[in-house]
Amino acid sequence: MALLAALLALTCPLAKALPAPQSQAGQSTAKPIGTIKAISGNSITLASDAGVVFNVSVDSTAKVLRIEPGAKDLKNAEPLQFTDLQEGDRILVLGTVSSDGHSVAASSVIAMKKADVASKQERDRQDWQRRGVGGLVTAVDASSGTVTLSTQSFAGSKSVTVQTSKDTIIRRYAPDSVKFDDAKVSSIAQIKPGDQLRARGTRSADGGQYTAEEIVSGAFRNISGTVVSVDAAANAVTVSDLATKKNIVVKVTTESQVRKLPPQMAQAMAARLKGAQGGAGGGSGAAGGSGAARPSDANQGSNQGGASAPAGAASPGGAPAGGPGRAAGGGADLQQMLSRVPAAKLSDLQKGDAVMIVSTEGSDSGTTAITLLAGVEPLLTASPNGSNQSMILPPWSLDAPAGDAGQ
Repeated sequence: MALLAALLALTCPLAKALPAPQSQAGQSTAKPIGTIKAISGNSITLASDAGVVFNVSVDSTAKVLRIEPGAKDLKNAEPLQFTDLQEGDRILVLGTVSSDGHSVAASSVIAMKKADVASKQERDRQDWQRRGVGGLVTAVDASSGTVTLSTQSFAGSKSVTVQTSKDTIIRRYAPDSVKFDDAKVSSIAQIKPGDQLRARGTRSADGGQYTAEEIVSGAFRNISGTVVSVDAAANAVTVSDLATKKNIVVKVTTESQVRKLPPQMAQAMAARLKGAQGGAGGGSGAAGGSGAARPSDANQGSNQGGASAPAGAASPGGAPAGGPGRAAGGGADLQQMLSRVPAAKLSDLQKGDAVMIVSTEGSDSGTTAITLLAGVEPLLTASPNGSNQSMILPPWSLDAPAGDAGQ
């Protein structure tokens, strides 16, 4: 995901840095960006981000350069042999596209190696965990550039102020997508109370304020209920929502994350939840609103959760000042805990099973799952109304900043 952002940002700089290709009759300039799917001879099969598959011919006169993920120009680009390109590498091609719209004669190929991208995503994921904060938006002051979050852990809720500047990168999840790759460049004016938001930046000593370098937000949906039926053929599950008492059809895609809490972990989490509800100041009184994706990873159920992802999705998982897996208020970080929950399949669900779901906004009758968590009967027992803010799942479990997909 960081790679995609970098390559998109590179489109204009690279177009200026390299000589523009000359158009010929029946041809036009092209700058396709995407992933190498196959290489044969001097030809590359490129799956572009626009959905078009290109056959890219690279003759001996074409420039092939290698850049590091995050580069903004070609100053540190290094020559690369065509034979060093591999499937899975990301490339930007400058050249001319033929009249059929699927063939490109490359004048230059700028590549980011798959291994470099993976390394960058891992570094970003760790940075989101170390310097990230996530929560439910309770207030927005566009004039001062501040967003107020209610963060949540088993220790209770805490208010955090996120300060933005003209240099803060702000993105927003598409309403019908669970992929961070689909997050669009946005502004603070598009952030609304009830949204979930994840920020990365510098934290104040008391953890009450963040100076944000990057923000990703979205309007998501949280559902707690019981399984009515499972339609394996349609990859969908019908759930009776505890809050609305209505049935909702939840579609599960290859991007959806399905997990099931082991009984012992579910009991331990329920005990923590009950303790937080009963303790002084512990409650879970985050401001109202349903929250959610985009996701992996912004989160009101967790405090400091970290795409590739920006995946890459992957979502930012987060660990505050208390150390990995600890929330700023001293309680366990729900998002960190959920990242260790075993994966499950739709076929593992049975009628009557209790589930918690974070999804796209969808409609009253249907939505697409980002995270579906089963084995939550003890949690719903600890919070039987199904609307307690401590029960809301992190939305970044698939595609959060930096490829961790949020978890």
